[in-house]
Amino acid sequence: MLDDFLMRAGLAGIGLTLATGPLGSFVVWRRMAYFGDATAHAAILGVALSFGFGLSVYVGTLAVALAMAVTVAILSGRGHAMDTMLGVLAHAALAFGLVAASFISGLRVDLSAYLFGDILAVSRADVGIIWAGSALVALLLAWRWQGLLTATVNEELAQASGLNPRAEQLVLTLALALTVAVAIKIVGALLISALLILPAAAARQLARGPEVMALGATAVGSLSVLAGLAASLRWDAPAGPSIVAAAAVLFAVSLLVRRRS
Repeated sequence: MLDDFLMRAGLAGIGLTLATGPLGSFVVWRRMAYFGDATAHAAILGVALSFGFGLSVYVGTLAVALAMAVTVAILSGRGHAMDTMLGVLAHAALAFGLVAASFISGLRVDLSAYLFGDILAVSRADVGIIWAGSALVALLLAWRWQGLLTATVNEELAQASGLNPRAEQLVLTLALALTVAVAIKIVGALLISALLILPAAAARQLARGPEVMALGATAVGSLSVLAGLAASLRWDAPAGPSIVAAAAVLFAVSLLVRRRS
């Protein structure tokens, strides 16, 4: 039984890194960390609505995360200050989600699991959903990889090449919302952005190209999952934060390696 739930946890975490590795690379390149925070914080409102209307947590979370991401993208395109708007929407969505959750008796006990994750409690169905969602994100990014890279480097160059930078931004918006939806049970809403950024930032220290960095971020993320689960089992620590802590340690190691090279 011990091996069974640990196996599910490991498979779920590694499956998630298929999405967080390449997507996190774009988050780092485009400096979208706050964008990821806003989308992840909105996921709590999605959880509350899912419980309130009897929907799947994945469905409710995806709907709210997607609505948040699209709203921010539209408002930023109309000249609103991006950092201010992200801050307002992120904290407002989190606050409304927590208030809504307080009125749902069955959610009060489980709320911490959605804030900080509960990877040890994932079921076989959850593992399947996580792998399917992560694979979809990876395929979406692979399909638009060159266009996304061009738009990231230079939007004017992308337009000259016949690309629409806003359409490429929409691809990242969809990928981010889907990743948040499948990650909510693993690391929780408050730690999703960290799992996107830390492995990518660690891989960036040593990578010599965008593709290598994306693959490196996936590898660092997978190693963080396994190390975090081992630490959680060894010291009886919460699994989600342990995974993020392991990613932070690997980032520190990458800095040391780069300085010595």
